[in-house]
Amino acid sequence: MSTASETEPADRADSTDSVLAEQLLRLTRRLHRIQKRHLEPLGITPAQSRLLRTVAHLSAGQPPRMADLAARLEVVPRAVTTLVDGLEAADRVRRVPDPSNRRVIRIELTDNGRATLRRLRNARTDAAEEILAPLTADQREVLGGLLNALADAPPELHC
Repeated sequence: MSTASETEPADRADSTDSVLAEQLLRLTRRLHRIQKRHLEPLGITPAQSRLLRTVAHLSAGQPPRMADLAARLEVVPRAVTTLVDGLEAADRVRRVPDPSNRRVIRIELTDNGRATLRRLRNARTDAAEEILAPLTADQREVLGGLLNALADAPPELHC
């Protein structure tokens, strides 16, 4: 039979984790709202922004395929098609046939897409400054370390 002192630390840890989880969710929602507000003047959604950045990142050798983008973004291919459709309509990306396999379509940035990426970097910097404004330089450094620890943590194995 357990005593109150044996279960108390576990309960306290569960309570702390629950509070932290809620704080992270609130921060995620706030980040999304602020980012969206900074992207609106550019006429781009956060998802389109992420796709543009991914196209730029994956284009080092040759433009990525739709399947490459879906895998990298961890979304279904149909979601990539919808994003590419919107970005293509805005002349930010274009579909090009693969020179070695006509059945493969690759996605490349247009000049307008590259210009949009430059404006996106500024918008993201402005959003980050707004979010981090309440923190001192020392607090930002600590936060950076904590975020790196969380981002670099190995994924849990689920059986």
